[in-house]
Amino acid sequence: MGDKFPMGRLVTTAGVNDRAASDEAFAKFVRKSLQRHEKGDWGDLSAEDVVENETSLIQGFRLLSAYEHDGLPKIWIITEADRSVTTVLFPDEY
Repeated sequence: MGDKFPMGRLVTTAGVNDRAASDEAFAKFVRKSLQRHEKGDWGDLSAEDVVENETSLIQGFRLLSAYEHDGLPKIWIITEADRSVTTVLFPDEY
């Protein structure tokens, strides 16, 4: 399965950056999650949110993924509608 869309410039919030800098397992989780997001694997979303993302791919709207893994903090990945920027953040940073 190839990349489904361009992700643009990649940015992280300070919280995600700090955690990734101090926790290699978390940094690896973020990298893997970004790969999944770019391939259209939206992670831990409801069925309705998956349908919304699939529609957003066609219509050119914002894309949201959510990932959780083995006790690591949940992250969201958001790609803007114009595909210029993708942001990795904790849900409470939204």
